Amino acid sequence: MSFTVETAARTAPATVIVGIDGPSGTGKSSTSKAVAAKLGLRYLDTGAQYRAITWWMLVNGVDVQDADAVATAATKPVIVSGTNPSAPTITVDGQDASGPIRTQEVTSAVSVVSAVPEVRALLTELQRGIAATAERGIVVEGRDIGTTVLPDADLKIFLTASAEARAARRSGELKGKEAVDLTATRDALVKRDAADSGRKVSPLAKADDAVEVDTTELTLEQVIECVVTLIESALSRAGQSA
Repeated sequence: MSFTVETAARTAPATVIVGIDGPSGTGKSSTSKAVAAKLGLRYLDTGAQYRAITWWMLVNGVDVQDADAVATAATKPVIVSGTNPSAPTITVDGQDASGPIRTQEVTSAVSVVSAVPEVRALLTELQRGIAATAERGIVVEGRDIGTTVLPDADLKIFLTASAEARAARRSGELKGKEAVDLTATRDALVKRDAADSGRKVSPLAKADDAVEVDTTELTLEQVIECVVTLIESALSRAGQSA
């Protein structure tokens, strides 16, 4: 999915923290960035941080299948996330990692690295710090935001979509960058879902108080409008004006 951000007439209140969770291909990143831009909020892609540390492990010869080795090395890389929704950045030890973290090699290894408790503890602390210091508020996306990282978020949203719809979207994103096999893409997404949902520490899960939004039949613009409306409704119920 891609998006364009128009000058927004709507603004969020003094501070608001929104957590958006869900599996790959549900439109999570595109929606989160666009909503943050519309409401004048910051934006954080926590998945990029897990990809960044995975990329560092691979580049530095750490055996990602060795949980102890990953845990020992986890404190070494310095990961910095830029939170401008119109141009989010991520660096590792001062190096731009936005391109390298999206390779298939990283995609294939990120689930096993992100399952290591020490990695999750380090990045969860980093993510909470970023959210706590965001001016006006932030939209944080990931897989365990509502359940683990920000359990007290003002609003929690869980995006879902059928495996077929998610595979088609992901294939569209990859087209032109590498050969695309729709069936293989779907199988990879399902495998990733199982790994993320089945891990012992902070698995992919919908928080009890999260609002579920099925994006299967929705356009990106419809999803964005739905999420913005949910934020405004939540704030209105809390006695604030958006």
